[in-house]
Amino acid sequence: MSELTSRTKLIIGESGVAKLAAAHLLVVGTGGVGGYAVELLGRAGIGAFTLVDGDTVEPSNLNRQITALHSTIGKYKTTVLAERLKEINPEVKVTSINSFLDTDDIPALLDSTVYTFIIDAIDSVGPKCRLIEEAFRRSIPIISSMGAGARIEAAAVRTGKLSDAHHDGLSKAVRKRLSGSGIPKKLDVVFSKEASNPGALMPSSEPGGKGVIGTVSWLPAIFGCHIAQFVTEKIGGLYD
Repeated sequence: MSELTSRTKLIIGESGVAKLAAAHLLVVGTGGVGGYAVELLGRAGIGAFTLVDGDTVEPSNLNRQITALHSTIGKYKTTVLAERLKEINPEVKVTSINSFLDTDDIPALLDSTVYTFIIDAIDSVGPKCRLIEEAFRRSIPIISSMGAGARIEAAAVRTGKLSDAHHDGLSKAVRKRLSGSGIPKKLDVVFSKEASNPGALMPSSEPGGKGVIGTVSWLPAIFGCHIAQFVTEKIGGLYD
């Protein structure tokens, strides 16, 4: 893996590279944001990943997801990412869980392995909040992605605390669910300062159905870049 990490070592040092190689990341949600975060962290030299997502690649993913090619349509996103990671670093260890994370399964998942860091790129509020709560209960470092849809401004993306994140329904719902726990002021998140565009939502034609949120190609990738930087800095001990 020396060639893979030779340039990274010049930035974070040999000790930092060694820490990345020894790390095991749990990534829940491998779509636009999660997929790019995994790709970048794999190229940074992370040694092991557990990837959780029950979604398969669809044609509508082609505009923004790193797993999405015409040749991968219909495949599990976790499987596609695992193959990419192995092509980048044959020594990497990857466990793929091709199912959506049920709230009741989260404690067992977190207790099954010693995770160095958790990346939460879940869209659904219930599992997202339960994962955050259980991570805090176990003192496992976690960073959570807020909403990247219905926006366009690359320069508006920030890394901060959940209490700082506004302007989107997901951060509002997560803050409300976690209110009273003290977590919103402690949870690290990636979010956008740009107000979401209400015209970017196409309501479902079915009663109670899930609508479609417009997205651009670059914004989920930028969210993933912020996550990759944050995790690399924390694990690599850049500011210790």
